[in-house]
Amino acid sequence: MYTFSNKLKTFSIILMVLGAVGVGIGFMSSHKSFEDVEHLLEAEAHHGGHGDEASHAAPAHDTHAESHDAHGKGHDAEVHDGDAHKKHVEHVQHQIHNRPWAALYVAAFFFMMIALGTLAFYAIQIASQAGWSPVLFRVMEGITAYLLPGAVIVVIIALASHYLGHDSIFIWMNPEVVAEDALIQGKSGWLNIGGFTLRAVIFIGGWVLYRHFARKFSVAQDTAEDNSNYKKSFRIAAGFLVFFIYTESMMSWDWIMSVDPHWFSTLFGWYVFASMFVSGITTIALITLYLKSKGHLEFVNENHLHDVAKFMFAISIFWTYLWFSQFMLIWYSNIPEEVTYFIARFNDYQLPFLGMVVLNFVFPILMLMSADYKRVPWFVVMTGLVILFGHYIDVFNMIMPATVGDRWSLGLPEISSILLFAGLFIFVVFTALTKAPLLVKRYPLRKESEDFHY
Repeated sequence: MYTFSNKLKTFSIILMVLGAVGVGIGFMSSHKSFEDVEHLLEAEAHHGGHGDEASHAAPAHDTHAESHDAHGKGHDAEVHDGDAHKKHVEHVQHQIHNRPWAALYVAAFFFMMIALGTLAFYAIQIASQAGWSPVLFRVMEGITAYLLPGAVIVVIIALASHYLGHDSIFIWMNPEVVAEDALIQGKSGWLNIGGFTLRAVIFIGGWVLYRHFARKFSVAQDTAEDNSNYKKSFRIAAGFLVFFIYTESMMSWDWIMSVDPHWFSTLFGWYVFASMFVSGITTIALITLYLKSKGHLEFVNENHLHDVAKFMFAISIFWTYLWFSQFMLIWYSNIPEEVTYFIARFNDYQLPFLGMVVLNFVFPILMLMSADYKRVPWFVVMTGLVILFGHYIDVFNMIMPATVGDRWSLGLPEISSILLFAGLFIFVVFTALTKAPLLVKRYPLRKESEDFHY
């Protein structure tokens, strides 16, 4: 039986405390006054250069004979410019206010999707009756324990951003915006708070219900006298995978794609699935190697590590295929309401947008192409950490452009949010690992898994 060490427990609590303090500071500092934002924009304009000084100079009057009509038009133009300036400052003020909400949401979703991706991978192993992976089942079950709190937190942040944050994440929750936007009105049958909440309850309820019974049958099989629990696990895994593939797609529409309610992609559900799937598999590898380094999981050998690393490699390529397919088809067709998604990311997010392709494709394919490197623990850990960071940036790119525009950064709100949810994730997962032996006892394919050789 695994024991949650006091050092790791303390470490996770410290991460949560530091994260919570940083998030609080981020929220307080985001409430800038109109004058503060105005000064900020002026400073940015001066920093970027003055440009044409004539544009800042007062208009010269050549003669006293200006007509009253011309003066009136000039006055109207000044009023119009003043209104435009005020709207611009208010817009930037709203973006700055949105940033801590968006940073919190990105981190919350990222750690939730790790648990959900792991649950899907776990169900696939059981439904396919895989013989290599049963020695890793308890690690997977530990990771999926985070799914319930993680998913609930995501929904709470989404709704709180409406009721407390003035629609900082989802603009379709703002009735004033909807009243002036015919396209969002056309989607209001789906994009409404009641439907959003109801679907979230169905998604989370189905996922958690499967996780509960899968875990229950897994633990019960340890002391059972027959394989009835194993057969139940097989049946519910097959049913869950059908439920999952539908609900995961709808979840990606609700929780991510609707941040840009004017945009859509038919590949988006698969794209998000690939990201969460490889993130979950990578986390399985990292936690397995950590437990082995502490003297646990002695029955896990380099062949198991090799297979997990193969999945990391393969799904990274699958993610790249979907990324390129979505990008290429939209860019080539050049339909304005579709291509605007990528224009915003190329204009304001070029470094993170193109950088994540290097992190999520180029780096893994170079590091994990060799079969020998897949068996080297420190090599897999290094590659895994890069992959996880790359997929955090992927989620970052999905959420930030629509919420904060060009006011993005990787600063205190983002880092604090990562620390907060990393601490909670570690605490929940490693607490769950203490609840049952780390090796399934009477699973029919256990012996095959222990003797697995590539």
